Amino acid sequence: MIDDALTPTEQWLDGAAGRIFTRHFEPKADPRANLVICPGFNAHSGQYVGAAETFAARGFAVTAVDLRGRGKSEGERFYVDSVGDYVSDLSLAIELGRSLHPGLPVYLLGHSAGGVVSVTYALDYQDRIAGLVCEDFAFRVPAPDFALKLLEGASHVAPHAHVLRLKNKDFSRDAEWVAKLDADPLIHYEVQPIQTVAALARAAERLEREFGRITLPVLILHGTADHVTRPDGSEQFYREAGSRDKSLKLYDGYYHDLLNDVGAERVMDDILAWLDERVAHAEPAAMPVPPIPA
Repeated sequence: MIDDALTPTEQWLDGAAGRIFTRHFEPKADPRANLVICPGFNAHSGQYVGAAETFAARGFAVTAVDLRGRGKSEGERFYVDSVGDYVSDLSLAIELGRSLHPGLPVYLLGHSAGGVVSVTYALDYQDRIAGLVCEDFAFRVPAPDFALKLLEGASHVAPHAHVLRLKNKDFSRDAEWVAKLDADPLIHYEVQPIQTVAALARAAERLEREFGRITLPVLILHGTADHVTRPDGSEQFYREAGSRDKSLKLYDGYYHDLLNDVGAERVMDDILAWLDERVAHAEPAAMPVPPIPA
């Protein structure tokens, strides 16, 4: 966290499954670009306060979102019918950021399952963002493919049954941060329903078919010791993305939550350097685009 910390503006947005909660961090000087943060599982916008303050100190107007049923947002806890529903929540946050600074480019940072949501958003609406940062992408997970297929089938029988609990200790080597996760009431009882896991698996199947359609600038980051998602998924995204401007950075020994792991400063420096270079060469944003239908 930086000195002279910023006080975020909290705002509720009307989503299809209830109100969506966002935190917005405005730079003290005129912003250079918009940045939207999409958290994944066992996470919410409140866990990105320190990172958001750092981005804001470098001139980014930051909007962090809680997807439906997560963090403070309304909706059935941790449940979603399809990743497309999460995309509609994310689009609300992106359009909020754009509305506050309509002349500035919008960059998107997605972590883990939030990376799946962000890449899915980019497939359908990449003309609305200037670049994508994909951190510890949940495209490939340690579960065998046949187990995911079984879950997809079971989602038609018991979609609301809770089946997947992630371990906070797998997110970071920083014991203090893990203790904060363990004490966080917004994720304390987090277990993913079958339908949510199946939705993520179905989205990954689509991504594998359509990676080549991604043509915007992409920065892909992954920890090599990630026990929650597999680095080879990020490597595949890098190989198959159609972008001419694409970069892959693997962090030796890092866990799942790069921005809250030991050595997070290195990751933040890499993201800022990538953003700074692209913002410096970005063309002025086009006229504001109409919102995406809910």
